[in-house]
Amino acid sequence: MKKLHRLIIGSFIGPFVLTFFITLFILVMQFLWKYVDDLVGKGLEWYLIAELLLYASANLVPMALPLSILLSSIMTFGTLGENYELVAIKSAGISLQRAMKPLLVVTLFLSFTAFYFSNNIWPIANLKFASLLHDISKKKPALDIKEGIFYKDIDDFVIRVGKKDQKNDILYDISIYDHTAKEGNRKVIRAEEGTMKMSTDNTKLILTLKNGFSYNEVKKSTSPLFRSEFEKEVIYLDVSGFQMNRSDEGLFKNNYKMLNIVQLDEAIDTIKFETELGIIRMGKKVKEGISLFKDTLNNNLNLTTADSSFINLLSYNKGVQNQIYQGAINALRRHKTYITTLSRYVESNDKLIDRHQIEWHRKFTLSIACIILFFIGAPLGAIIRRGGLGMPVIISVLFFLVFHVLSITGEKLVKESGVNPATGMWMATVILIPIGAFLTYKSTTDSAIFDADGYKKIFRNLKGIFKFSKK
Repeated sequence: MKKLHRLIIGSFIGPFVLTFFITLFILVMQFLWKYVDDLVGKGLEWYLIAELLLYASANLVPMALPLSILLSSIMTFGTLGENYELVAIKSAGISLQRAMKPLLVVTLFLSFTAFYFSNNIWPIANLKFASLLHDISKKKPALDIKEGIFYKDIDDFVIRVGKKDQKNDILYDISIYDHTAKEGNRKVIRAEEGTMKMSTDNTKLILTLKNGFSYNEVKKSTSPLFRSEFEKEVIYLDVSGFQMNRSDEGLFKNNYKMLNIVQLDEAIDTIKFETELGIIRMGKKVKEGISLFKDTLNNNLNLTTADSSFINLLSYNKGVQNQIYQGAINALRRHKTYITTLSRYVESNDKLIDRHQIEWHRKFTLSIACIILFFIGAPLGAIIRRGGLGMPVIISVLFFLVFHVLSITGEKLVKESGVNPATGMWMATVILIPIGAFLTYKSTTDSAIFDADGYKKIFRNLKGIFKFSKK
């Protein structure tokens, strides 16, 4: 049995590692395609891109891991069936369930590893990823002044260069429009040639201009236009905004995607406590508003508190009646505002609790999905008896799409329709469990559910019955 276990586990590990990294690579390429506009043209160092891809890969593991387990289990048992090794195993008196046992142990190990990853590593990766992606998206594009094009990315300045000598780093026909006064193109500097370089700390752009002049239009002056010439002038432009400033990760750490199970439980309890406290405070405001209305009536109409519980409006003149009406309307408006604010506050907190509970359940659904998809993949491989990357890939992708669509649908129902988080997040698992049980049963009984000849025979029988009933 030990040799058989080593054979099956060895047949599983290779396809699992291969499919896991292939799936992860495809998902990372999809990530790059999605965020290519935020990355291109910003002069990012290679290590920043590598760091971002590392965190993105960690975020994509929950999608790659179940798919790789499903695909590799189909490939393993499909190859065993295709090479008649599965027949030899069964002829030796070893059932399919016993043959699946070593891979079940491996899958359970991967499932526990997935839980540890989603609870301890995934939140940290989410935090690092969100912080770094935010900083990259806020970074300005790299300084790139092109010939004949107005460059506007430097704050309060517009620069145009007629021609650039790439060999000697010399610029020709330079125009600089100074907008620091926020009054349009009142100050313009022109030069025949010049050079451009960065300061040692990369916070200043140093422009050395030669043979030029400057215009400066001044409002409310006896000489509204000043023109000065120069042979050489050095201008320092602030370009510190082109550097990428790393944000404090503490700004993102309270997001529900950055928390583990214990932190999620604490956050949910805190939100519930704040909601109850907000209801109590709003109730006090409503009571204070009612007391204020009664005190106003008592002061204006000389009523006692007992008399103010019932007011005969007809006993007062029109002016007093209007005053009472207006006071009642104002009190009702205040109460309506209080109640509307309270309902929105409670609704917002309920949605926030749902977001936290979604992430709480996600920690477990990832681990259980690994087991469920194994019980779908292994029996399918034994039934179709096909190895390699042909039929197994097609079937595994179809089942994973079903699982992924059900998971997304359940999560969307929780967010938009108010479905219980447990119901929405476990919907895909509950639907796939009977499928896994059915496939396991069929593979145990050697049922060829993918045999086309069997379905043709059933169709011919149904066709014959239909013809007979028609006669």
